[in-house]
Amino acid sequence: MSNYKNKLHQIKAFALDVDGVLTDGSVIATPDGDLIRSHYARDGYAIRKALEHGYCVAIITGATSPSVEKRYKLLGVTDIYMGALDKMPPFHQFCEKHNLDPSQVAYAGDDIPDIPPMLACGLGFCPSDAATEVRKIARYISPFPGGHGCARDIIEQVLKLHGKWYKGSEGLPENMLKTVSE
Repeated sequence: MSNYKNKLHQIKAFALDVDGVLTDGSVIATPDGDLIRSHYARDGYAIRKALEHGYCVAIITGATSPSVEKRYKLLGVTDIYMGALDKMPPFHQFCEKHNLDPSQVAYAGDDIPDIPPMLACGLGFCPSDAATEVRKIARYISPFPGGHGCARDIIEQVLKLHGKWYKGSEGLPENMLKTVSE
């Protein structure tokens, strides 16, 4: 796990599981049968920021929930693979679609179905509360649990390394820039 930072340089894409990574794994059933999840806004911000800077982002999940699809489409994610009980076919499809070598992808997972793509990608990472088997094979274990910033953690590290994260005055109105520089 100690040399994961060397892998950050080659990352051009992110593939993320939903339950247990982008959420804490809790689900609430609605009367119409949809399963509602709580998604962390800061993970969403990082995903949107990555997309804005040209990184490819995939959601690869076993879930088949309209609310999950809606959440990530609103952020601009176009590669959403739902109902993926075997995550390798959508992982390969994502790589082929964007002409990515698997070594250029950081994959976040938290449970047994995520192990194959975590081993196939350039940087397999997981939240701090991932299953024991996943933590054993992860190249990086985020200090953040699922649904509380583990996706943002690695996306922010990659974007900072590539000079594409926040630059101090980015997005501030002209009248505030003077205050910031004083």
